Amino acid sequence: MRARCPRYGDSEFRMLFGKGMAMKVAMVAMGVVLVGAASLALAADQEKVISVETMPPVVVKTVPEAGSLEVDPSTTEIRATFSKDMMDGDWSFVQSTPKENYPETTGKPHYLEDHRTIVLPVKLAANRTYVVWLNSGKFSSFMDTGTRRAVPYLLVFKTKS
Repeated sequence: MRARCPRYGDSEFRMLFGKGMAMKVAMVAMGVVLVGAASLALAADQEKVISVETMPPVVVKTVPEAGSLEVDPSTTEIRATFSKDMMDGDWSFVQSTPKENYPETTGKPHYLEDHRTIVLPVKLAANRTYVVWLNSGKFSSFMDTGTRRAVPYLLVFKTKS
């Protein structure tokens, strides 16, 4: 292992402390930096309490269910239920595929009285795969009442013939 001083470089560092001592000083300095960084990280973690309340909301259920292959094409709404109460008025149903793979919307999205389930009125076609992101990239308007953005969720399903 070669000791290198960021301030004095290799040769000046050895000149100040001698060859053997330079290695010991560098190793002690690295240990102090690592211990200091670990202490700062630990202090930051202690300020952040990990709980359901402090974590972002996640989708816990969808209708149709993600991965379904036999969805009735007469289905008129897509529902997504989040793990927490959500802010109303902003949402991000994101199209990331060709237009034919995104459902035709027939109304404005709205939350049910539980403040966790969003309803998107749609018209589906038979024998088609649909792809809908709930939050994706810069489109991340699904937020809980504490303004934490929901974890992006990919809903993919196929209607029957």
